Amino acid sequence: MLNIKKTLNQRLKRQKRVRAKIFGTSQRPRLTVFRSNKHLYLQVIDDSQEKTLAASSDFSKSKKLAGTKTERAKLAAEELLKILKNKKIESLVLDRSYYKYHGRIKEVAETLRKGGINL
Repeated sequence: MLNIKKTLNQRLKRQKRVRAKIFGTSQRPRLTVFRSNKHLYLQVIDDSQEKTLAASSDFSKSKKLAGTKTERAKLAAEELLKILKNKKIESLVLDRSYYKYHGRIKEVAETLRKGGINL
């Protein structure tokens, strides 16, 4: 039980440290990533207006879940890329929260960069 509390406390400290340096504006909104054990959720947030501009996830009732979690993260990033292109958003700030920059997080960032978004 103590190890769980210690881990959660460390996560919260890391999350506060990362988010203290990041602020999304209307010119450059914040891309927030939430990673569960099965799915990945992406949100683009304008902190100055406190609004969510776009959202995407690898989970959808219409889509069948196929492939690895990393492959599904890439599909979610491509879906988000289409939404961002329609809204004419060209640059973002990546908020990785307390996650390391590898695996699904890295795949999302690289896919958006390849699509022409400045991260």
